[in-house]
Formats: sequence, structure tokens, C-alpha cells
Amino acid sequence: MRVPLSWSYTQTLAAKNDTHISEFLLLGLSQDPEVQPLIYVIFLSMYLTTILGNLLIILAASSDLRLHTPMYFFLCNLSLVDICFTSTTIPKMLVNIQTQRKAISYEYCITQIFFYILFISLDDFLLTVMAYDRFVAICHPLHYTVIMNPRLCGMLLLGCWVLGLLNSSMEVSVSLRLSFCPVVEIPHFFCELDQLIKLACSDTFLNNLVIYCASVLVGGGPLLGIIYSYSKIISSIRGVASAQGRYKAFSTCASHLSVVSLFYVTSMGVYLSSTVSERAYPSAVASVLYMVVTPMLNPFIYSLRNKDIKKALKSFFVHGTAKQPIILH
Repeated sequence: MRVPLSWSYTQTLAAKNDTHISEFLLLGLSQDPEVQPLIYVIFLSMYLTTILGNLLIILAASSDLRLHTPMYFFLCNLSLVDICFTSTTIPKMLVNIQTQRKAISYEYCITQIFFYILFISLDDFLLTVMAYDRFVAICHPLHYTVIMNPRLCGMLLLGCWVLGLLNSSMEVSVSLRLSFCPVVEIPHFFCELDQLIKLACSDTFLNNLVIYCASVLVGGGPLLGIIYSYSKIISSIRGVASAQGRYKAFSTCASHLSVVSLFYVTSMGVYLSSTVSERAYPSAVASVLYMVVTPMLNPFIYSLRNKDIKKALKSFFVHGTAKQPIILH
């Protein structure tokens, strides 16, 4: 029996599309070979600054007993997440520039997407928990130590990890069902989920639906919680009689509010750049802001505006060195 030509062509095309892709090509931020060394130096400097700055925050908060409070407990976890967040994408990018190779394996790409979504979700949830901590500290100062007890802090941190793992697992699991076309070039410096979906030849309706729902729940939910917490904080601060008392109360929230603003402004910049422009280059450049610049600036924001962090670091490096035993021969 003769097989219809149209049916045979459809089957051949489907088989071609279902071929397993072993690797993708990351095009990076620029194709110009003369710009590559400059990009390498800039990103390496920002990555090392991010690691060093966040490690200093963790070191200061863990070495000083006065900083063993819920606020600094969550700040240490935020710094740890920022280190992991940048380490998910930047080292691979630096290796690709140094070796002049753009390839990334399919397994590595999926793993990168999983941890990228996990840590960006943890950043979002931890900022929300820190807003709740400031709400309790300012609106219920007499009951702060009772409400924000170690057990509740541990449960809040565990909840952040559980929600982050569920979100990343859900988004990655629906991506595993995709089949890809022969063109496997990702116009980005890491495996971004949106760019990966655009390369798929199979139906992506479910993937887009999951991404949209996750963006609304994971992005919008915590943002509403932060807005609600700060609305209560502002109402409480307005009730303080003295101007000095209002300033002291608001100064405890200034660093966190700055980090929240930076996080959401850069995230919205990435979203708008990918929505307005059909080209991937503006989205890739905008991604640098919240993937590299934001984790790098967070330690500076908390240390420059926080006298406790400065005292802890000074005590560790100055008095800690002075307390070393001196051996006389």
C-alpha cells in the first residue's frame, strides 16, 4: 500500500523534532572577540566582589553575639542565597569566555534552570520574611522576642525552601517534555527558561501557563506581603510622637527597603524588556542587573547603612587580631 506523501512528511518532521538535543549554544552578551576580554574582567570582578561582600556579612553576623537576632539570621541566609544565585550562572559564563566554547550540555542547562529558579524564589521569599520581621519589631516591639522565637524563624526559613523547591521543580518538570528544533542557539549568557521555550518545536502552551502562574504567585504574592507589612510599619511610625523616634524606627527598615526596591525594579526591568522588545539582547543586558549587580550591591547597602555590621567587622578584624597570643623567644 502506498503511503500518502503528506503523512510521510509529517512523520519524518515529527521524528526530526523529537531528536534528543545533547547540548545548546550560549551566545553570551556579545559576539565581538575584542569585547570578550573586557566582559570577562568585569564579570569576574563583580562575581568576586559579590562572594567577598556576602561572606563578610555572614562572618560579621555569626561572629558577634549581639547580632544573633532574627533580622541578622535572615540576612545571613539572604547573603548565602545570593552567593549560590550568582554561582549558578557566572562561573559557567566565565569558563565559556576563557575557553572560547559556547556549548552547554542539555543536562547542565536543565540543572542551571532548576537552581536559578530556586535561588531567585528564595530571594523573593526571604525578603518577604524580613519585611514581616521588621513589621513585628516596629508594630509589636514588646512582644518581638516572643513572636520571633527561634522555632518560628526556623519554620519560616524551612517554608521558604519548600516553596522554592516546589516552584523550581514544577517549572523544570514541564520543560522536560519539550522537544527542540535543530537550531539550539540561546541568545543569552545562561540557560534562561523563556529562551529555552522559544527554541522548542513542540506545544509550549502548558509551559507558558506554568510560568505565568508562577510569576503571579511567586512574584505577586510576596510583593503584596511586603507592601502590607510596610503599610502597617508606616502607620505605626506616624504614630510616634518625636521626630527622633520616627527616624530611629524608619532607619531599621531603610536597608531592607532599599534591597527590596532594587530587587523588584531590576526584575520588572527584565520582564518589561523581554515583553516590549522581541530581541533577546535587551533582556540579557537587563538580566545582568538583577543576577549580578543586585547580589553585589546588597552587602554594601546593609553594611554602609548599618552601624552594627560595621562594629562587628571592626571588632573581628581589629580586636580579633589583637587577641592572638604573642610568643616571646
